[in-house]
Amino acid sequence: MAVDPERTFKPINIAVLTVSDTRGPEDDTSGDILVERIKAAGHKLAGRAIEIDDAGKVASRLNNWIDDPAIDAIITTGGTGLTGRDVTPEALDRVKDKDIPGFGEIFRLISYRTIGTSTVQSRACAVVARGTYIFALPGSNGAVKDGWDGLLAEQLDSRNRPCNFVELMPRLREV
Repeated sequence: MAVDPERTFKPINIAVLTVSDTRGPEDDTSGDILVERIKAAGHKLAGRAIEIDDAGKVASRLNNWIDDPAIDAIITTGGTGLTGRDVTPEALDRVKDKDIPGFGEIFRLISYRTIGTSTVQSRACAVVARGTYIFALPGSNGAVKDGWDGLLAEQLDSRNRPCNFVELMPRLREV
């Protein structure tokens, strides 16, 4: 990370959504990892929930959080695979204004170093929806660590140079 010490760190408000038919609050380890890393980085946890693998329910939760001015970004974990129950990218399609294609590309590059060609099975993606970032990571603990440590930690740090997602936030709603 190219942190510019001349810049001030600006914490943002991040909500975490786990998409799973099988995980509950007691065993949501990927959600726990994200929460731990968000707080350790100096950001604020603005919400946390678990939704079943249902595109309508996931989109509804996302819409509620998108409309909440206290939430700047949402990170989802789970539902990005290839099976019939994996519907997180489809839920993001229902709420998005713009895709962030480079997010999925870079995530898979980082993941390739960890799991090799199996990364092609990931549909990790990101969008902007009504001024809110949404980042969809796979549900494994390793994928969440790769996504946060290798990509989101830098891009959600306002001091990162040459540019970062945080500095764009005031302009996301421009028309």
